[in-house]
Amino acid sequence: MRSCSGKENGKVDTIMARSKNRLKTGTIIWRVVVVFFTTLLMIVIGLYFIMLIIAKGPSPTAKKLFVCSVQETSAIKFLANWYFSDEQIAEYLGSNREATEAVNTALIQIASPDAPAENGESAAPRQPMELVDVQGSTYKGKLLKIADPSRVFVGISGPYGEAYEGKRVKDMMDAYGAVAGTNAGGFQDLNGVGNGGIPLDLVISEGQLRYGGLATSYNNVIGFDQDNILHVGTMTGQEAVDLGLRDAVCWATGPTLIINGKACNEQESLGGGFNPRTAIGQTADGTVLMLVIDGRQTSSLGATYDDLVNIMLQNGAVNAANLDGGSSSLMYVNGELVNVCSSLYGPRKMPTAWLVKPES
Repeated sequence: MRSCSGKENGKVDTIMARSKNRLKTGTIIWRVVVVFFTTLLMIVIGLYFIMLIIAKGPSPTAKKLFVCSVQETSAIKFLANWYFSDEQIAEYLGSNREATEAVNTALIQIASPDAPAENGESAAPRQPMELVDVQGSTYKGKLLKIADPSRVFVGISGPYGEAYEGKRVKDMMDAYGAVAGTNAGGFQDLNGVGNGGIPLDLVISEGQLRYGGLATSYNNVIGFDQDNILHVGTMTGQEAVDLGLRDAVCWATGPTLIINGKACNEQESLGGGFNPRTAIGQTADGTVLMLVIDGRQTSSLGATYDDLVNIMLQNGAVNAANLDGGSSSLMYVNGELVNVCSSLYGPRKMPTAWLVKPES
């Protein structure tokens, strides 16, 4: 029998070493995959039991916050159904409170930029547009004050329908030459992946009825009339036209926050979970308040509807309403995004936006 040469032995050793390396690499990859999915499973199980403790625990406040927070999203509404019946969910959410009181336009006296103060002296000039920070125990956000309400209008993405897509707020700003903007009304958003091509309910832009019917009644219509006074509340499309609304949207789930200086949560809490929010209001001198609240972050969980009422009242709102929120909530000022968008995919496409014209 012929013995193996040193060269042949070297080849055998090399082949065995390569096989061991491949085996070692495969083992490492397998272990990493096992650890990853084991960790993921533990996180999912942990979250499930945390939600179970909240849902089945003794605190009714925690239960209501949980239900409201997930039900106000498009993507994870189903989580509430894991722990509660439809009847229980409806009880926690409460019925949509329709604001039937009409706005008293006499409460809004739009100030001229050079109007004198009540004592006859020259008033300090108002800033045309002012961006301020707002903050609470569970939220932080931005409040934009626009002194001249005639600058605020509804921008639209274009034609509406299944064949069309919405536009991002920044794109609508660019199309209209606007200097600031926020998201506005709702839109069809099945499972949180809607393309913004079809609005929900009523849309009036620059004096034209763009979407909705004249005979249909709409909850939580938000719009400015030809005198630049903000109206909020329940009305038909025809009533909106008769009021002379030049620009309006609708967010039917509401709620209306303030009417004629009275908070709509005086009798009972408006509720809502901790979520990103957008709202709009107007002060007695006509200043428009555009509010956006960050949410779904460790540094800002979000705000409830009652939080929005408090912010608006603290800033002098006479009338105010909640707008579409969640992953749609965002604000641009002078071309820059000034809040943190909670959408995993970045700013969303939508059918409408509240926009601010440049100073004339």
